[in-house]
Amino acid sequence: MRNRLAVLVCVIFAMAYPVRAEVVTVYAAASLRNGLEAVLPIWEARTGHSIRMSLAGTPVLARQIEARAPADVFISANTAWMTYLGEAGHILIVEQVPLVRNRLVLIGRTPANPVDLGVDGALLARIGNQRLAMALVDAVPAGIYGRQALRHLGLWNDIAPQVVQTDNVRAALALVARGATPFGVVYASDAYAAADVSVLATFPENSHDPILYPAALTPRGDRPAVRALLDFLVSPEAQMQFVAHGFLRGTP
Repeated sequence: MRNRLAVLVCVIFAMAYPVRAEVVTVYAAASLRNGLEAVLPIWEARTGHSIRMSLAGTPVLARQIEARAPADVFISANTAWMTYLGEAGHILIVEQVPLVRNRLVLIGRTPANPVDLGVDGALLARIGNQRLAMALVDAVPAGIYGRQALRHLGLWNDIAPQVVQTDNVRAALALVARGATPFGVVYASDAYAAADVSVLATFPENSHDPILYPAALTPRGDRPAVRALLDFLVSPEAQMQFVAHGFLRGTP
């Protein structure tokens, strides 16, 4: 009888004092917007927790985290910034997971005919003396990958004077979508999300470093609710949502 009474008291106590809902702060590369906006509401509805999301260029977010910004999860558009923060103790590297991968594409306004990158001079002939929008080529991952690809193809020195650099890849996409620049180099997932642009070419995977988005906890995010979010992001259910928005699965 006493055991039953004790169990009943515990049940009533749990009902009166439910697990407290938490706010989880996610700092993520701007190019992940559409994928995360599809995935995170599923987790919120299922757990009762809520997400506060900050989207920007990876180096901007990394510098904010370095300055003690209140991030629980950091999702970078490359591994270099994650390593940098990890070595400084701002990221728990042992908790890092490969979230999604991406491809690099050349875009133009819709409608547009494709460009065969395998034909010598085809890209230069198409761009001519017109401008090409890219994220910052010295700091932002999309810009770094883009410069690598153009160098691999032997085109960077010719095209560099015409490049318009932006703070992040979504800003480069917006310039093309508005018609401010006729061409741009962005991620495939960005082009997938924009109705006013067309993919003219996909850069060969061997022309640039692998485009991988690692996700990791910060020291302040080392708690059960945040770990549960990280587990969900790499689950088959969440990965299907990312793929539906133009990304590739984190692990091939």
